[in-house]
Amino acid sequence: MTDSIVTLENVNKWYGDFHVLRNLNLEVRRGERIVICGPSGSGKSTMIRCINRLEEHQAGVIRVDGTELIDDLKSIESIRKDVGMVFQHFNLFPHLTVLENLVLGPTWVLKRSKADAEATAMKYLERVRIPDQANKYPGQLSGGQQQRVAIARSLCMAPKIMLFDEPTSALDPEMVKEVLDVMVSLAQESGMTMLCVTHEMGFARNVADRVIFMDRGEIVEEAAPDAFFSSPKSDRAKKFLSQIVH
Repeated sequence: MTDSIVTLENVNKWYGDFHVLRNLNLEVRRGERIVICGPSGSGKSTMIRCINRLEEHQAGVIRVDGTELIDDLKSIESIRKDVGMVFQHFNLFPHLTVLENLVLGPTWVLKRSKADAEATAMKYLERVRIPDQANKYPGQLSGGQQQRVAIARSLCMAPKIMLFDEPTSALDPEMVKEVLDVMVSLAQESGMTMLCVTHEMGFARNVADRVIFMDRGEIVEEAAPDAFFSSPKSDRAKKFLSQIVH
């Protein structure tokens, strides 16, 4: 694990008196695909939101590609250029077309030309299998299509790391597969570092290099998918898997 791209050392976070993250230690290798699972309220989403400073940790150290995440605007901006994020809800601008949503970040933040940004946007719309939707508005798309647009939008920023925060949880069941298929394809083709919070255990089995199980703000267990699903070590993980895996 010499080529680490994300490191958490004794990371703690509180919401008032609630200790939401407790002494987290995690090292993510460049190109590694990690699935983070656990019961609701276990701190999964908070942990990955701390990695790009959408949430602020109060103790410990977080490093992203060698840069420590501190309360410094330049440091935060530098890290956010390298870290893409896909949320539960799509967060697309409803008054902009799909293509305009994808072009906005590269032209404003990365200072790319409009022509270059549009060419990149179309490349990633092809990759997520909806190039024909480029000139539609988000409200004209299904939930699954909107989430694929959100994934393409993050890819347009050329991130080194992609964070997924339960990307299928807001979708109707029939739309889940189309988004998971895109994520599987992305993981297999890109070599990009991915951290994904999800309850989709099939995705974890097929894509993850490592599964992280969290409960009550702690990392309780981490293992390769085969080991985690066949022989979880902790009682908490066994109970979780008995309820979620059919």
